[in-house]
Amino acid sequence: MKRSTLYKDELIVQIMGMTDKLQRRFQSEGVDEERSWMLQQTDNPAVISFLKRATMMMLHVIDAIVALEPVNGIRIASHLGIPRGSVSKITRKLVQEHVIQMEYLPDNKKKIMFRTTSLGKEVSKVHLALHRHVNMNVHALLNRYTPEQLAFLAQVQSDILNTSLVKEDLASIKDDPPPAAENPPEAMDMRQAAQEDPIRDLLDMLHQLDSANLSKAKDLLQVVFFAGHNG
Repeated sequence: MKRSTLYKDELIVQIMGMTDKLQRRFQSEGVDEERSWMLQQTDNPAVISFLKRATMMMLHVIDAIVALEPVNGIRIASHLGIPRGSVSKITRKLVQEHVIQMEYLPDNKKKIMFRTTSLGKEVSKVHLALHRHVNMNVHALLNRYTPEQLAFLAQVQSDILNTSLVKEDLASIKDDPPPAAENPPEAMDMRQAAQEDPIRDLLDMLHQLDSANLSKAKDLLQVVFFAGHNG
């Protein structure tokens, strides 16, 4: 097996390991880190008490209600892309916590609508501040990289999102490059230039010669590089 192939396999194993660590961090450490940040942004005892018990999905539901109120469970589920049953369980809990309140439409007593209470609005304010803070830090982090590196990262993310890692038999595909992502022309040109190798440069130079000079170049290459192998 070629050394480059071994190195590539090592990188793939490293990336897969890092991906697993990132997933665990976002699922556990990330939640605790975000909760800690939010608790430092308020001195309201009621908000602090609720944030200590709240899940991230509860906070997302509160944000959706703030943005859409008055709103019913069906629209909340559609807005967040989660099952209606999950919304029903969360809204019942939020009503008990006095973070949201229910109301009925005057012409339809069976249709329940939700609004946030003053406590809910304060909780949402802190949570949205967290999102702005995180987005600012993500932008600062990614700004360290070149446009070409960011274009490559975007391509990898797009490939992963659009590929089933369960259904697809990707192991049967060798080293064919993935389809190019849609990138700005400048980024594509620079990335293509970076991929050029000395062999391509040499071929481009040879193509520019006429037949007479090409024959001379052939003789010269024969003398310089191959003469020692003929004896």
